[in-house]
Amino acid sequence: MRRFLKWTFRGLLLLGVVILAVGLWKREEITRLMAVNSLFSEEKIVNNFSHMDQAFLTVEVPRGNGPTSPLPYGPDKALPEGADAWTEERSLTSLLVLKDGQIVHESYYKGTGAEDRRISWSVAKSYLSALVGVLLAEGAIDSIDDPVTKYAPRLAGGAYDGATLRQVLNMASGVTFDEDYLDFNSDINRMGRVLALGGRMDDFAAGLTETFAPPGETWQYVSIDTHVVGMVVRGATNRTVADLLSEKIIQPLGLEYAPYYVSDGVGTAFVLGGLNITTRDYARFGQMFAQRGTWQGRQVVPADWVDASTRASAPGGAGYGYQWWIPGGSAPGEYMARGVYGQYIYIDTARQVVIVTTAADRQFREPGANQQNVDMFRAIAQET
Repeated sequence: MRRFLKWTFRGLLLLGVVILAVGLWKREEITRLMAVNSLFSEEKIVNNFSHMDQAFLTVEVPRGNGPTSPLPYGPDKALPEGADAWTEERSLTSLLVLKDGQIVHESYYKGTGAEDRRISWSVAKSYLSALVGVLLAEGAIDSIDDPVTKYAPRLAGGAYDGATLRQVLNMASGVTFDEDYLDFNSDINRMGRVLALGGRMDDFAAGLTETFAPPGETWQYVSIDTHVVGMVVRGATNRTVADLLSEKIIQPLGLEYAPYYVSDGVGTAFVLGGLNITTRDYARFGQMFAQRGTWQGRQVVPADWVDASTRASAPGGAGYGYQWWIPGGSAPGEYMARGVYGQYIYIDTARQVVIVTTAADRQFREPGANQQNVDMFRAIAQET
């Protein structure tokens, strides 16, 4: 019995040493995985959304050495009736309103501030769309009707084989992908764990094999489509999205603070939702689009791409363009970038109003939540 206890103790000691060694070796991966699992918890979500670089691998998007572009203050505008209740109900962390390029309202909530680089979630998709427009004009991408495999050959033989760049921009790839953020085993959450554990997003995309419809037949929001757009951009230029976005979009805008992307284990930017930017700098991007791609006298994004990408063009009558949302009943030039948990850049071109919100809205999937936001944006625009 004494010998048995002796060997048992040694075995447990060895097991403990092994567990400790593995824990130290994989400490960063374990920390990131734990962060993913508590990312949206009620007590942490606000802080997490301002400090994604503390939980994930990241890559900077350099702002360059140029001066910060002006974003002047105009006369303060009162918000419409019901706005205070709306900001509380939708858990806003910031609200900024531009009228004719001037700040007429700016508020921060829940302990956040103007220097916070807030996670964009799917607002990031619209930034990548703008980059595609620039690369098309420059000839790096020949046509959005090219198959994605022309620029990303590792997708050949998988679910994206046969899909064109236009179709993935429209979220009409037909690829099967479960976007349920509340299901631990959904594709979107499996993808999050790939990020947390330092895996490769390209491997994840190339590993998808199932489709539910032929490419271009129907619209269904599939976030991995945007990663495929990023693969096309990288394949067409042999450069990273972070470097390209910096050169083509961020530096010309003269941002206050350098953005950063959440990235996978090999430094590939999480282009479908990992961009982190301050509220004012989101507004600069929105105002550039409200001016049909011009900023400080420079055509940053081609005007014809601004028009085409923000017009509803997805099949089946969906209110979706090339990674931009067009709300039901929109007037010409009314559209928005939209991310889960309440991130928005709303643009009313005719009125020259741009509205930015960041939020930590854990009830964003409640029926009518998005429409409530759109209704408030329209009310603000009308009274501004």
